[in-house]
Parts: sequence; C-alpha cells; structure tokens
Amino acid sequence: MKKDLTTKIIMIIAIILVLIAIAYVSFGMYRKVTEEVKNPIVTMEIEDYGTIKIELYPDMAPNTVANFVRLIQRGFYNGLTFHRTIPEFMIQGGDKNGDGTGTPTLGDIIDNGGTKTYSIEGEMIKNGYTNNTLKMERGVIAMARSDYTSISSSLASESYNSAGSQFFIMHADYPNLNALYTCFGKVIEGIDIVDAIANVEVVTRDSDAEEGVDKPVNPPVIKSVTVETFGVDYETPKTVEPFNYYNYLMQYYGSSLAE
Repeated sequence: MKKDLTTKIIMIIAIILVLIAIAYVSFGMYRKVTEEVKNPIVTMEIEDYGTIKIELYPDMAPNTVANFVRLIQRGFYNGLTFHRTIPEFMIQGGDKNGDGTGTPTLGDIIDNGGTKTYSIEGEMIKNGYTNNTLKMERGVIAMARSDYTSISSSLASESYNSAGSQFFIMHADYPNLNALYTCFGKVIEGIDIVDAIANVEVVTRDSDAEEGVDKPVNPPVIKSVTVETFGVDYETPKTVEPFNYYNYLMQYYGSSLAE
C-alpha cells in the first residue's frame, strides 16, 4: 500500500516538474516572439561638424536597410563627403567619386565581389512597394537614384531601381517627393548638424551653370560611420543589374538617326 502511495507521489512530482518545464519553455518562446526587436542605430561622425545619429526602419525598407548596413560595416562611407547641399531641401552624400557619378561595386558588399557595379530595387510606393509609408519630412534619410524619364517616360522602372550607395537627408519637409524615393530611416540626434551642412558655402546655385551646382566649396567629410544592429544579422542585400544608360542612348539616337 505504501509502495503504491510512494509511486503515485513520485508520478505526481514528475508530472509537476514536466508541467513546470513546459511552462518555462513556453514562456521563453513567447518572450522571444513578443520581445520588440530594436531598429539599427547609425552613428555618423562628420569632421569639424559633429555627430548625426539615424534610426533605420527595416520594417519599411528591409533590403535598403540591409544594403546600407552592409556598406557601413565594410567601411564604405568612411572618408566620403556630402557633395551636394541645398538649404530647405536636403544634403546628399555617399558617393565614392565625390561628385554624384560614383556607383558601388559588388566588392563593396561581399568578399571577392569584384568591380562589377550593382543597384538595388526601390522600396517605395511608385515602384509597387506599398509597405513603405515614410514621407519626405525633415530628418528623413532616403536613397538617391537616377532619373532617366527625362529621356523617355518608359524608363520609370529603370529610374526607380537605380539606387546604390548615395543617400540624402532631408533638411525640410518636401511632400512633392513622397513615394518617389526610398525612405528608410530618420535622424534622432544631430539635426543641428544637418542644418549646418545644408547651409555651407557652395560653388554656385545657378541652375544654368555647367559645373559645381550645389557643390560645397569645402565638402563636409564623413569621418566615420558605424551601426549598432543589436545582434541582428541583416545579411547580404539583393542586387540588380544596373541600367546601362549610355548603351540606351546610343541605341536610342542610333535608331532615331536611321529613321
């Protein structure tokens, strides 16, 4: 009799321990699922100006954030400049050539990637990406891209998917650009630094000038850029083949002349 009672007690204890273990595991899984994942925070040190901190929004533009994070982690932006500044509009940087013509290569985001250039798809409403609802407001960071529609309206897709490494930070609200460019973060500290950069002396603001339009006399240098991802691996961004603008022009004008 005592033996049966002892056996029952042991079984009850075992069941209780199993239930405790299940509860512990379940709670851990629930906490992991429900625990808020922190957004990446970028720290941009501008020589002689100060620090700009930017929160990135991977839920709005996941591949754009992955591309930006990867370029930062590989030191791509260190030493580059803000090569274009327009008060009450934006400041633009991230070009390896320093004049708005530079394009990143696969070697800039992966080991042994070589010198082949790449672009990323635009994650904005005009490009069919409806998850991104960020607007062009003061402090928002967005990807710069080319606009080929001045040559042909049929090149909208090629324009939307032409971003690479260049970015711009809005100095003021600019609703006319909403949904046309990929916004992917916002300044959370250092908006005064953005103000200072936006108002630097430029070579000229004459829109009819052939060179130097909106180019700073002394382009502010991005001394270093780092990113805190809070343990999240944003992996290698998906890339697309860049549009060959020059080949298109040769074919376009060649066919026009033949007609």
